[in-house]
Amino acid sequence: MTVKPDWLRVKAPQWQRVGDVKTTLRDLGLNTVCEEASCPNIGECFNAGTATFLIMGPACTRACPYCDIDFEKKPQPLDPTEPQRLGEAVQRMGLKHVVITSVNRDDLPDGGASQFVRCIEAVRALMPQTTIEVLIPDLCGNWQALETILSGQPEVLNHNTETVPRLYRRVRPQGEYQRSLEVLRRSRQLSPTIYTKSGIMVGLGETDEEVRQVMTELREVDCDIITIGQYLQPTPKHYPLNRFVTPEEFEAWRVFGDSLGFLQVVSSPLTRSSYHAEQVQDLMKQAPR
Repeated sequence: MTVKPDWLRVKAPQWQRVGDVKTTLRDLGLNTVCEEASCPNIGECFNAGTATFLIMGPACTRACPYCDIDFEKKPQPLDPTEPQRLGEAVQRMGLKHVVITSVNRDDLPDGGASQFVRCIEAVRALMPQTTIEVLIPDLCGNWQALETILSGQPEVLNHNTETVPRLYRRVRPQGEYQRSLEVLRRSRQLSPTIYTKSGIMVGLGETDEEVRQVMTELREVDCDIITIGQYLQPTPKHYPLNRFVTPEEFEAWRVFGDSLGFLQVVSSPLTRSSYHAEQVQDLMKQAPR
């Protein structure tokens, strides 16, 4: 077993608060990516009363070897009650910022875009002051579906590039790097008031030069926010960990990202795409659209 370095150790969560959040989620029959993807920050986020909701799942139509979300189960028809239940959870938890993400639903004509919009509308109806971030799949390049999601006017449109182009065939075999960049480019063009965001994992075998190239290309499509975090192998069956990246390297990428002009760079070993996502509210005050 690979021993984690000290900088990847997390504090033990306050289990009573975690239990309260889990009770809310179970009562309303909702999934979170925090649980489904075995996120190391689950204790901290649940203690803070936040969660990234996973809609249209938990079964995924893709089999990315780095991901711990189940792809062996058969995707089920969309649940028309899911948006309302999600809105009620946001209300119960009193969230000021909510992240809504999904499994890949390549079996649906619009990739689930309409369900994203219904969830946005349900949150807005119950919690109009809550800011909303959607973390979306690439929708198989269905640009009409992307327009549908943007029509819901979330404050943040997040789509992860995940890794460097050279590793896509092994790490993200059903994805395309250029298609992911296009999601972000079109989002900026179609809805210039919406902040765009992307994230990558490191420790998969990429080089420093490749990470910097991805960061540069994200800025070329006018991406506002980037997250960079350490890949952690969920089980021995998943994509192998290449190395643990040092905090000093993450800091160097943060400085480089600042020099490129990102509005926000979150780069650390424990960073995940939705980690401290609520900080975008500060960004909205400092750099309003």
